[in-house]
Amino acid sequence: MRGKALTVEDRDDILRGICENLSNREIAIRLGRNRSVISREITRNGGRDSYRVHAAQERYETLKSRPKERKLEQNKRLHDAVAEKLRDDFSPEQISGRLKEDYPDDLGMRVSTETIYQALFLQARGELRTQLKLALRTGRAQRVPRGSTRPKQARIAGMVNISERPAEAADRAVPGHWEGDLIIGADQASAIATLIERTSRYGLLVKVASKNADHVAQRLAKHLSTLPTHLARSLTWDQGSELAAHQRFSVATGIPVHFCDPRSPWQRPSNENFNRDVRWFVGHGDLSVYSQKQLDTFAMKINGRPREILDWQTAAERFAELVAATA
Repeated sequence: MRGKALTVEDRDDILRGICENLSNREIAIRLGRNRSVISREITRNGGRDSYRVHAAQERYETLKSRPKERKLEQNKRLHDAVAEKLRDDFSPEQISGRLKEDYPDDLGMRVSTETIYQALFLQARGELRTQLKLALRTGRAQRVPRGSTRPKQARIAGMVNISERPAEAADRAVPGHWEGDLIIGADQASAIATLIERTSRYGLLVKVASKNADHVAQRLAKHLSTLPTHLARSLTWDQGSELAAHQRFSVATGIPVHFCDPRSPWQRPSNENFNRDVRWFVGHGDLSVYSQKQLDTFAMKINGRPREILDWQTAAERFAELVAATA
């Protein structure tokens, strides 16, 4: 295949092919090009009946020499909307998807993820550039798999394996099934409990003073016991001893607990993704410094981000719909 840009000789061959009544595919084969390249070239230059070599070449050279418009700098309304969502900690992908949801009939308020990223490196100045940098969350430290750092846990008394979890929890069609975990701070000295509802991807952060099993069970029960019955069907946890008092938790809430297989974080996929987002806010240091009010704010920000998997709704919006529904 040749380079991307068509030359004047290529355009002459295209016109010759048109005169010979060759199809776009046959012209493309003759030129060693993709058929779509030939089709676009003919269409944008008046079609088969009006195609002219020098007119097409002149149009190409004019467009090539013209500086490309910088969309986020030319459209202040779009610029301000992007900047506002960046301040709310949306990623470029989330911004692009959410703008389609917020402005379904306004094509001027559309911007691709790639355009936002290009703005960071090539175009943006001042506040937008700063906010774009803050939005690039992929540079944060990755969560270290628990299996590589923590000792093996003794089997938890009365543990019910994930294989016995209701089938309805697996396909996410029925709401009310939760996943949970502890994220651990520096030197294993502090922790935060994380919970996420599988259908809506709505997450909660729970401040815990220690990893003591009775304490963790009490804190989780306090946050989940007020849920409507149809949103409190089960909880899936890993085999950490912090939930060894799971039976006490179940008595207090009516929510059965199912435990994952050892070293199988993929069995709690939504929770693992949620934990990565939480780490961007709390880091890996002393987690005890955060109050419950601060953790609620972090959770609100995460739940307020549009998600592609939710058709660019936010988890908060989807969860509110579930709360309003009857059991």
